[in-house]
Amino acid sequence: QVQLVESGGGLVQAGGSLRLSCAASSRTFSSCAMGWFRQAPGQEREFVAAINWSGGSVGYADAVKGRFTISRDNAKNTVYLLMNSLKPEDTAVYYCAAAVTDWGFKVRSYEYDYWGQGTQVTVSS
Repeated sequence: QVQLVESGGGLVQAGGSLRLSCAASSRTFSSCAMGWFRQAPGQEREFVAAINWSGGSVGYADAVKGRFTISRDNAKNTVYLLMNSLKPEDTAVYYCAAAVTDWGFKVRSYEYDYWGQGTQVTVSS
């Protein structure tokens, strides 16, 4: 079992930055691929970024490519999402997810085994 707790969300003006963190409770974190998803009101949950177990392979949604950076620190059981040049359309609840796999990273929500409760990110114009 892996418990995930996100933090770092908040209110920021357009063009600003935030760094989200996701702390995992389990030692199996280092063998998990990790991902960030987001869900805006009235919309489906969508993929944002993902990273493999070692941090050597990452992927991004086109909407955030070049602005967001995913990283992880396996010694701290934590994955991060650095969000720069934020736009009002980035406003959503951001979720961290873990997939128990030693093969690459995952971009589909059904490929993930564990989810956090989410953290709200609001970008004002």
